[in-house]
Amino acid sequence: MSAITIRDVPESTLRSLKRKAAGRGKSLQAYLLDLVTRDGATPSLAEMMERLDREADVALSTSDILDAIEGGRERRW
Repeated sequence: MSAITIRDVPESTLRSLKRKAAGRGKSLQAYLLDLVTRDGATPSLAEMMERLDREADVALSTSDILDAIEGGRERRW
C-alpha cells in the first residue's frame, strides 16, 4: 500500500478535519483514508455520462418526453 503526504494544510483545515474524525470515532488517518477511498471510487460526471451513453438504449424524442410530462400532470388533477 502506498503513502500520501499533503503539505501546507492550513491549521484551520487540520483542526476541522480532526474534529470531524473524532466525531466519527476515527483517527485522522482513518478518516482521511475513508474520504480518499470514497472519492477515488466515485465516478466523475463525465465518466457517468459516458456510461449512460454506452448503456442507454432509448429512442425517445423531445415530444415523447414532453407528452409524458403533460400526461403526468393531467393525472395529478
